[in-house]
Amino acid sequence: MRRQRNVKIVATLGPASSDYEMIRALFEAGADVFRLNMSHGSHEEIRSRHAIIRQIEEDTGRPIGILADLQGPKLRVGRFARGEEELEEGQRFRLDLEDAPGDSRRVQLPHPEIFAALEPGATLLVNDGKIRLRVEECGPEHAECIVVVGGTISDRKGVNVPDVVLPLAALSEKDRADLEFVCELGVDWLALSFVQRPEDVIEAKALARGRAAVMAKIEKPAAVRAFSDILAVADGIMIARGDLGVELPVQNVPPIQKRLVRATRAAAKPVIVATQMLESMIESPVPTRAEVSDVATAIYEGADAVMLSAESAAGAYPVEAVRTMHNVALEVESDPTYREVIEASRRAQRESVADAIVSAAREIAETTDVKAICCFTESGTTAALVARERPRVPIIAMTSRRAVARRLTLTWAIYCVMSEELGRFKQAVVRAVRAATGEGFAEPTDQIVVTAGVPFNQPGTTNIVRVAPCDERLIYRAEPE
Repeated sequence: MRRQRNVKIVATLGPASSDYEMIRALFEAGADVFRLNMSHGSHEEIRSRHAIIRQIEEDTGRPIGILADLQGPKLRVGRFARGEEELEEGQRFRLDLEDAPGDSRRVQLPHPEIFAALEPGATLLVNDGKIRLRVEECGPEHAECIVVVGGTISDRKGVNVPDVVLPLAALSEKDRADLEFVCELGVDWLALSFVQRPEDVIEAKALARGRAAVMAKIEKPAAVRAFSDILAVADGIMIARGDLGVELPVQNVPPIQKRLVRATRAAAKPVIVATQMLESMIESPVPTRAEVSDVATAIYEGADAVMLSAESAAGAYPVEAVRTMHNVALEVESDPTYREVIEASRRAQRESVADAIVSAAREIAETTDVKAICCFTESGTTAALVARERPRVPIIAMTSRRAVARRLTLTWAIYCVMSEELGRFKQAVVRAVRAATGEGFAEPTDQIVVTAGVPFNQPGTTNIVRVAPCDERLIYRAEPE
């Protein structure tokens, strides 16, 4: 199941993709990682989908990543006596803690934390920004607002507060229960919603205790402002453009996306571009031209992965959506301009021995007739460093840890091969050559680059780079013990 592309595809599972046949079809169409959305579905449904993915992994012999996306705190208005009301521009409207049905003048907002953080002049967005309110006067239990943009407001619509950092934890009680459940189940990644500060990520990582890597979803202006600190503690980044486009002017999102992708790449951490990538394919078998350009842009920027949400979870054409994304990636990555853009955005990193080793591996691969870079990785860090270089040749990651192989399915271009623990460098070279030739990356007459660390089986020891022939007889003749 070798993919002829570098960018990875994340497909969300849901009602339209919940049985073995459909999930297997999504994998064969190009999905590398499956997202389990904890906002929808019971624990039993999540458990069933997880088991199916692991069965497909066993049946195909390829590691498959599983990302559990935590819901995060949901801020919503209460209910209305008539179910909905029309708000007109310029009218006054009150939000308060009173537990009574709303009308055209007021409605409950059962979140005292919001009132504690509000100040006059702050903006409140309701129903994905379709209604915009400006706070005129506020207290610990209410906010008197002016309707800036009117429309229909109805029961339990979501509320966004873009102007302030809310004194809310990113993990609700539901999230804590879900986190423990999926970590025990054995997911590979946790996507953390409602991140506003690095402390949110630190808390999630403490609860995960290394059982899953933690990905910070960037969907709030506060997270954009604190991005450097969040990136420093997160294991990966998801640019969740849906809420980001609600809380910020939509024209701000593309340059933010570009900056965040580049910064995350430089940190050698995986970055996913997500939300509304092929939205029209929920109902249509073909996407719009603009959607195709959106996916292509993320690939040109060097994102590690692009993600499908409702398109694969609840749409009428889930397999077609994955296949479309796969085909767009193939076309973009075959474009000579793609290489120019990727290499122009590469940042030189020479802060450690490992940085120097992987940089040398890329330069050797690009200046000689080498078919692949094969790296031995205990924690996944070396493979991530090689991927940061965005080399022109394939990357084979050799690891003895299945959890590491699964997490690396989210990283650009990485093709994982399981390997037993090794004790000598000659053994490593032989295993690398067998992987490269056996998986179709090289022929016996070719060469590969091998990176490894001595002593073996210890994270953070990458200190060797070697050009190796793919003929095992030459290895035994030439390689030292």
